[in-house]
Amino acid sequence: MTNTRQMFLALGLAAASAFPASVATFDRAHAAATSQDLNRDAAHALQMLYRTNPVAEQISRQAQAVLVFPNIVKAGFVFGGSYGEGVLNEGPRIRNYYNSVSASWGFQAGAQSYGYVVFLMNRGAIDYLNESHGWELGVGPTLVVVNEGVAKNLSTSTLKGDAYAFIFNQEGLMASVSIEGTKISRIYR
Repeated sequence: MTNTRQMFLALGLAAASAFPASVATFDRAHAAATSQDLNRDAAHALQMLYRTNPVAEQISRQAQAVLVFPNIVKAGFVFGGSYGEGVLNEGPRIRNYYNSVSASWGFQAGAQSYGYVVFLMNRGAIDYLNESHGWELGVGPTLVVVNEGVAKNLSTSTLKGDAYAFIFNQEGLMASVSIEGTKISRIYR
């Protein structure tokens, strides 16, 4: 999906967040790129993350599954929203496809894009993702968002969380990115 199309999708989600019933309709009406495009983009994003963040690559070696969202677009003016699609890999196999949706309100204006990866460290976290009707990040399995400060203190022997998230490739005009409260739901391709 092109960045322009994703920007309009995020703006639509932002507008639709004022009318929650219309969000699901808007989401289905604007399905993203083909599964092949998403697979390629996710693989590329994961390799870029590994090149720029060695801790992510170390964690990946212990993860049982990796959820990759290569491009999330977020936009808002008082009401905001974000949307992107991703791939769940278990080992070398692609298992499922998911979308990442959030809505917010408050003092905000601008647009940005970013990607994020969630390393699922145990079967319980994978099962929760697969069996829930949408995983709201911050609820359910313990999630650690890894920033530079957290990364300095992580090693393969200190990994205790169910899931570790890395945000990368931030571009745009909004001040910060938070994935807490984001809902991840399975989509079918």
